[in-house]
Amino acid sequence: MNSNSDYHFLFKVLLIGNSGVGKSCMLMRYSENQFTNNFYNTIGVDFKTKTVAIGEHNVKLQIWDTAGQDRFRTITCSYYRGAQGIIIVYDITDRESFENVKTWIAEIDKYASESVNRMLVGNKADITERREVSYEEGLELSRQYQFPFYETSAKSSINIEAAFTHITKNILNREIHNSKAVVRKTSNMRLQTRQQQQQQEKKKQEDLCC
Repeated sequence: MNSNSDYHFLFKVLLIGNSGVGKSCMLMRYSENQFTNNFYNTIGVDFKTKTVAIGEHNVKLQIWDTAGQDRFRTITCSYYRGAQGIIIVYDITDRESFENVKTWIAEIDKYASESVNRMLVGNKADITERREVSYEEGLELSRQYQFPFYETSAKSSINIEAAFTHITKNILNREIHNSKAVVRKTSNMRLQTRQQQQQQEKKKQEDLCC
């Protein structure tokens, strides 16, 4: 347990995607369970924190809401570094935002860690009458890249909790697996060192006997 807090793990999660897809609304809904239509475009980056219980572990999330405008791209690129999870968001009523998903994935490949957990989210699922991207299209794209996929609505609070919980669990499982792998590797190295020392000691004794 962290000595200065009530969490076991601290994870950095990014929300990326075109401007206007609802990243800020998703963040507000998840972190504060609130929604407003009066959102201005994010300038650079913004972030909120939330601590959640996943099994026996308390996880503190730093969720970064990055600007989707091109003029802020150089600012937001630096925030990919150190991220454990990235959620790529598009707007189901905006075909262009969906078509740009591959561009955002290329950004991840360029700037983020190779092991970062990724997720695809189609937001504004409550506006069915203006849908331009089908659920099946989003699902198929996620399968191509082997990402988890959700359609969400920040306004109606549809799948917001589920999406963030899913990626948090995936990150946690990866971090625990990596920690165990490090422990196993360290144990094996110590065992090998002891065996080498024993072999060297045995050789010394044999040399003395001769």
